[in-house]
Amino acid sequence: MMKFKPFLFSFGTFIGSTAILYGIGHLFHISILMFQYEYINNKTAIYFTFNSLLPIVIGLILSFIVEKRYKNKEKSI
Repeated sequence: MMKFKPFLFSFGTFIGSTAILYGIGHLFHISILMFQYEYINNKTAIYFTFNSLLPIVIGLILSFIVEKRYKNKEKSI
């Protein structure tokens, strides 16, 4: 159970921060924070676009920081 808690906090931070950043992007029309997906198949060519991975990267960084801080706090107790 002790190893599950840091994962739970870091995963929750990742999901929460990513959702909040994508929500802010759509609410205020900030293209760098908006989730845009486009797929076109015209039987001859495939066109695939996926934009703005910045909220995912920020979410990963935040989850890493939260996990490290949680583990350091756990060691000090």
